[in-house]
Amino acid sequence: MPIRFTRVTLGRLFFQRCFYLFVALILLVIVATLITPTPKGRLALNGVNLFVVVAAVATLGHSLRSFILALLLAAPALAFQWLALNTNQPAMFVGSWTFAAGLYLATLTYLLRYVFHRDVMTGDKLWGAAAAYLMLGVLWAYFYTLVEHFQPLAFAVGGVPTDFDMPEFLYFSFTVLTSTGFGDLSPVSRPARSLCVVEQLVGVLFVSILIARLAGVYPPLRRNGE
Repeated sequence: MPIRFTRVTLGRLFFQRCFYLFVALILLVIVATLITPTPKGRLALNGVNLFVVVAAVATLGHSLRSFILALLLAAPALAFQWLALNTNQPAMFVGSWTFAAGLYLATLTYLLRYVFHRDVMTGDKLWGAAAAYLMLGVLWAYFYTLVEHFQPLAFAVGGVPTDFDMPEFLYFSFTVLTSTGFGDLSPVSRPARSLCVVEQLVGVLFVSILIARLAGVYPPLRRNGE
């Protein structure tokens, strides 16, 4: 079957799936914060995003069911992304953001189950935990972008409501996730503020639970005679 062959091929190319996904996400964050919103800049960002999508599909390829789910989300996400670049229609951007967020959410769910499963903690699981943390930041950037689309001027700079693009929301999302809070960009609408609160809580809980998971892997050393 073509789907089974594709799943096996991606599994061989991305043998260390979580590591490649982590690298792809790091590249996405770096490129998104460095590029300017020009046609060439958007093309470069979409190129890196394509690598992230392929790595996410490969990560979900451990079972045929999850791999099919990944394809059903990745294919329309890339199709809408291509149409958005060529037509510049808002509906195409919304379709791309929605399906991409769905793919990120599915991959994140798998990674959390994989990392926190009661089993031996391996190097691949550690890369999976790091990739999951980065995916939280990117996923919320998509949420912020959708909120901004359906409720314009939901965010402000210096108290002045302003329109933002995906790269700005990616930067903002990680400042919220890490509780850095520079204050240069702030939410002004209720849905935007609600998303910020949830992301802050998720970020703190993720780190706390991961530390507890790692602590449970290594039992305390016993002294002689105890």
